[in-house]
Amino acid sequence: MMEAEGVVTRAAARRQALAAKELEAQEEQGRRQRRRRQRQRQGRRTKESPEEEEEAVFREVVSFSSDLLPVRYYDKETTKPISFYLSSVEELLAWKPLMEDSFSVALEPLLCRQPPLSSRRPRTLLCHDMMGGYLEDRFIQGSAVQNPYSFYHWQYIDIFVYFSHHMVTIPPVGWTNAAHRHGVCVLGTFITEWSEGAKHCEAFLAGDSRSYQTVADQLVQIAQFFRFDGWLINIENSLSETAVQNMTAFLRYLTARLHQQVPGGLVLWYDSVIQSGQLKWQDELNEHNRIFFESCDGFFTNYNWREEHLERMLGQAGERLVDVYVGVDVFARGTVVGGRFDTNKSLELIRKHGFSVALFAPGWVYECLEKNTFFQNQDKFWNLLERYLPTHSICSLPFVTSFCLGMGTRRICYGQEQAVGPWYHLSAQETQPLFGEHKLPGNSQGWVKVRCCLADSWHGGSSLLLQGVIPPEIGNVAVRLFSLQVPAPHKIFLSLVYKLEGSTDVMVALELTTGDSGSCHVGSISVLNAETGSRHRPQPLRVPPTKLARWAGRCGQQLRGGWIQRCYEVNLRGCLLQDLFVNLARPPGSQEEKSFICRLGEIQVVDANSLLAPLPQVQNVTVTQIHWQWPASEPEEPLGRLRLSCTLHWSYLLLQARCFRVHCWEGTRGSSPGRESLGPEQPAFLGLAFVNQYRVVDLVVEVAGPRQEARVEFLVEPVPREGFRVPQAEWGRAALLYSMPP
Repeated sequence: MMEAEGVVTRAAARRQALAAKELEAQEEQGRRQRRRRQRQRQGRRTKESPEEEEEAVFREVVSFSSDLLPVRYYDKETTKPISFYLSSVEELLAWKPLMEDSFSVALEPLLCRQPPLSSRRPRTLLCHDMMGGYLEDRFIQGSAVQNPYSFYHWQYIDIFVYFSHHMVTIPPVGWTNAAHRHGVCVLGTFITEWSEGAKHCEAFLAGDSRSYQTVADQLVQIAQFFRFDGWLINIENSLSETAVQNMTAFLRYLTARLHQQVPGGLVLWYDSVIQSGQLKWQDELNEHNRIFFESCDGFFTNYNWREEHLERMLGQAGERLVDVYVGVDVFARGTVVGGRFDTNKSLELIRKHGFSVALFAPGWVYECLEKNTFFQNQDKFWNLLERYLPTHSICSLPFVTSFCLGMGTRRICYGQEQAVGPWYHLSAQETQPLFGEHKLPGNSQGWVKVRCCLADSWHGGSSLLLQGVIPPEIGNVAVRLFSLQVPAPHKIFLSLVYKLEGSTDVMVALELTTGDSGSCHVGSISVLNAETGSRHRPQPLRVPPTKLARWAGRCGQQLRGGWIQRCYEVNLRGCLLQDLFVNLARPPGSQEEKSFICRLGEIQVVDANSLLAPLPQVQNVTVTQIHWQWPASEPEEPLGRLRLSCTLHWSYLLLQARCFRVHCWEGTRGSSPGRESLGPEQPAFLGLAFVNQYRVVDLVVEVAGPRQEARVEFLVEPVPREGFRVPQAEWGRAALLYSMPP
């Protein structure tokens, strides 16, 4: 602990030393940008100063050889990177990490949350099973799909399982990034089924211990490499006497190894095979399957239970009551207590007896109901369950969210349209709030509804819509959006980006609650709750500190699209940040009923010291796996163009990045739908990366003239976890110069 504090102190000193140079550095960056744009127009490269790293340049003679990419890692039709699975023991044992595997490594570590998963309160597991899996979510860099499935009620979920009927189901990395960002652990599925599954089980369970230990070691290595958190083991076939005896040893070994290599890792067993080796679902934990429960972290029951099953399990589970996940099939197949919009009936009984719950296939609302009412149906389903689903709290800073669902009808970058057309990118989903519709207390006619909305956004593809009524007898409405349990640093900065639609005389303010982590002292803000002193409303900064210009430069301004940003500075000592509210109040002197529609675009809560820290540079940008094609012979294809695909790699400290935005200069303006320039002085946006590499696919570029070189430049923009924009002069870049064959 003392060592960590020393590191923080040294880092703070470095930040303070750099703060004085901030404005001078920004002016120099602007000069460099202007000089570099002039250089690009002149088509030559020079080194601007001893401090600036020279741009990497790669030369290529265009060749139309058909180098094939490995189909496991790239979609055959589009050549875009995809998530993958393994279908046999042989494939599992043969797997070794390759360069292409890096596309599927999760950027987001499992976010700290309170209470931790190890607490003894009942948990909620979501098992995602949708049409065989690996649908549009398999595209690691996103896809242009309309009306995709989106899950966003993460605050209710403790464990996410990605389920398919492939033997080794590796969760698509977008799900892992989205879940981890919300403090939810992610499990893959190891499943064997039918006669083929029995053969696979015999292959590694009927021999000596080395066979099943090797399989377990590979499963642990896969979870560790791709940075998800464990496995659901689902054996849907009979086992021989030897195999079933070794199954418990396999579970114990896998669980122990996973705990060693993956902090917080979990191994769960599905209610299928019993200790005799017979495939016989029990719908409960009992003496026939208890041996498997005792060999791992938890037990996931089959779905056809009744309350008497729950009552019997109370004696079987003992002190591990919350390690029993009672299965609920949302499709309501078979004889179940309740599914579909009656799923709450099942949860009521499960929680009554103190068990955890495993919701299987809640994508029912997407698969079986109308797509054009998906969001309404999704919210209805989870609102019915809300009373049985305890939330968990975020407990680390920085906390930054633009409420993006990881999808949209267009892409917006800080209020400016970046690309037009539908898109879906799970890794781009930001931290989601507590949704729902609330009646105000008492006999009031006031209400407020919180929902996601694709119609407009400040950054990403969606925003948060707060709609409601402030009745005459109430002066304001406070909406709790996030639950936190964050030991507060001495100084924090907060930001709120919002806009009002319709009536604009409603006042919008950010509020927070604090608790003691010792002796809490809050400075410079007014106390709203005189009894406890725990709820506060900061006063917006009129003039943001100069040294924070890169983060707070837009504070107090009217922004593009009617958005407004408010920034706040709060001094704290010995406090715990607990909740974030948005308060909507009628103007002073107003007595009539006031309706409102408020759209939230972004909330940021950051440690002031972290905003002064120097950022690492994007370095060593390289261009590899170059592939050329003539454009297809469609009428809309421009003449004199080529299609370029290539892979970009770079170096950057990933712990400091939310993601990377990848751009290019030249050769794309107006050439491809969805890839639009930001203007004459801005590069064209290509896409988002959540690892240190990006696959450029079918970029339309000009054909080089005879005995000439054409040029395309790639730029990698790091997005810090604190959420501010890095000047273009600090982006990584590499140029590809190419010529036609003689």
